[in-house]
Formats: sequence, structure tokens, C-alpha cells
Amino acid sequence: MLRARIFTAVVLGSAIAVTILFFPTWVVAVLLGALWLAGACEWTQFVADSGVPRWVYCAVFPLLMLSAGLYFDARGAELVATLGLCWWLLAGFALWAYPRRLPTSVVMIFGPAALLPAWFLLAYIHGSGPQGPLLTLSLIAIIWVADIGAYLVGGRFGRVKLAPNISPGKTWEGVFGGLVMSGAAAAVAATLIDISVVAFVSLALAATLVSIVGDLTVSMLKRYAGVKDSGRLLPGHGGVLDRIDSLAAGIPFFYIGL
Repeated sequence: MLRARIFTAVVLGSAIAVTILFFPTWVVAVLLGALWLAGACEWTQFVADSGVPRWVYCAVFPLLMLSAGLYFDARGAELVATLGLCWWLLAGFALWAYPRRLPTSVVMIFGPAALLPAWFLLAYIHGSGPQGPLLTLSLIAIIWVADIGAYLVGGRFGRVKLAPNISPGKTWEGVFGGLVMSGAAAAVAATLIDISVVAFVSLALAATLVSIVGDLTVSMLKRYAGVKDSGRLLPGHGGVLDRIDSLAAGIPFFYIGL
């Protein structure tokens, strides 16, 4: 299991890194868009009783992506980031109110609101200037490194449960490990990008905390649906949604902070 997890992480991470650093923005948007579309299709299991066919939900998502492309400027990015933050604020209230569940109609409508902003903002940042590719890769790496830190430290030293009713495997020790790792990654990234280390590390730590809301929200929705993983596309990790949930929550906050 661990070997499969490491192998998948290395292959996926390397492919994303090479694409972000060496390919134009439209290629990056397509690659990340494919991942996000897979995540959106996995989201359909959370709304299986809505009466909407799975294929319809999956087809609507790329149409929304194309529509978002019409607003590919700074003003559009601010609007998208604001909408994303509003959704995750609602998700935070849903976590607080658990086990009271969100209506299926709300989960269905806000699926794109949870996922689209991060994809749009990553693509926008990538094309925003000479430092765009490195900044884009840094944002993804910081959130994913935090996930790795939480997994390793939580698995080894975890004792105090973070949200035992929602995700019993997550601990406060894991949160601390994730923060340390994300802070270290942010310090390296800030040095490479040549921006304030203190400011960027502070932003990274705050965004990492927000990203936990994304992780817990998907865990909560999986409990509603009675499933363990969002999918089986990524060996050792589960589904794509299990890997982009933290990014989905953290990136809009990151963009506003930038």
C-alpha cells in the first residue's frame, strides 16, 4: 500500500511539475482540468439520489470550465476566488453542524463551486507573468507537502483526534506536522521566487489550515454516501478527489492572500 502510494505520488507529481514548468498555460489548464473533471465525476457519488444522471453532471463541469475561461483576467480571478471562499465558509459551517447533513441539492449545486475556483486560479496564476509557473508549482507543492507531513506525523505520533466523528484518522499532531512541512516548503519557494520569506510562509501556514477544511469536507461527504474512498483511479491514494480536496480549499485563500 505504501509503495503504491509513493509510486503514484512520484509519477503524478513529476508529470504535473514538468508540465507546469515547461509547457504553456493552455496545456497546464488542460492537464489540471482533466484531473479536476475526474474529481467532479467522483463528486457524483455524493449526489446519487438527486435524480440527475451521472453523465449529465460530468458533462456540465467542462462546460462551466469553458465558460469560466471567458473571464480569464484579474477581475474574473477575484470574483472566482471570492465565490470559492464563500463555498468553503459554508462547508466550514457544515462541518461544525455535523452530523446534520447538507441537503443533496446543495451538495449538487456547490460541487462545481468547490472545485472550479482552484483550477481557474492555478491556470490564471500560471499565465500571470514570468514567475507564474514557479509560483503555481509552489502553491500546489505547499499544500501537498502539508498533506504528506500530516500523513507521516499523524501516522507515527498521532494521539489527539482532530475530528473523530468525521475522519478518525486525522489528528492534531498530524496538523502540526503538516504545518511544519508546508512552512519549510514555503520558505524554499519564497527564496526561489525572490519574495518575502516571512510573508509567504505566513500565508502558506494560513492556507494550509484552510486546506484542512477541504479534506474534512470530502471526508464528511464520503460518510454521507457510505464510501471509504472517492474513487480508485490513483493506486494507494484512492480517487482524484482525495488528492485535490485540500487544493480546492487552499488555493482560493492563497490567491486572495497573494
